[in-house]
Amino acid sequence: MRIIICIICILSLSPLSSKAQFEQFQDSVVQLYGVVMTADSLIGLPGVSIMVKGQNRGTLTSDKGVFSIVVMKGDQVEFSYVGYKNKTVDIPKNLEGNQYSVIQLMVNDTVYLPATILKPRVTRQQFERDFVNTRIPDDDITIARQNNNEATRRALMASLPQDGREASQQFFRQQSRKMQYTGQLPPQNIFNPFAWAEFVKAWKRGDFKRKN
Repeated sequence: MRIIICIICILSLSPLSSKAQFEQFQDSVVQLYGVVMTADSLIGLPGVSIMVKGQNRGTLTSDKGVFSIVVMKGDQVEFSYVGYKNKTVDIPKNLEGNQYSVIQLMVNDTVYLPATILKPRVTRQQFERDFVNTRIPDDDITIARQNNNEATRRALMASLPQDGREASQQFFRQQSRKMQYTGQLPPQNIFNPFAWAEFVKAWKRGDFKRKN
């Protein structure tokens, strides 16, 4: 009997507790609205980013600089715009009511670049000398021709590692040669005149030189 009375008391108090929590939450919600303008000319800034700190939500000002966003009491709202200093507005925790209006003025953010000194040419002869001796970088066609040179391709083949496709093709070629001479001895190239000719050409090219 006592258990039933306790359950009835809890069920009777639950709506009151939920209603109190809802009223407390409703009282902490604030409608923040206003306008963002430049501090020097009082012109509305469009596209100003307005973000609630610590939360992934915000809004942008309209083409006239007007904005409106729902926040909570005690939140910090940051205004940011390219070329202007960031501003932060604190929503009072003891705010009376559920509306808060601001007129936010944005101040120009001055960025100082390193000094650049421009000096004229001393004489026309010096300008002509520097212009003639200036090295023009190679274009794409010249670089492609240099990379397609036989000596360059041979050096790249000797220094660069094989990629996956080349390694797999070499493996399949080795397997194919093994299967071709299965059950018999493979031929020896020591008596092959064509192999000796290739060996002499490679020796002359310097393929067997030690690479530092």
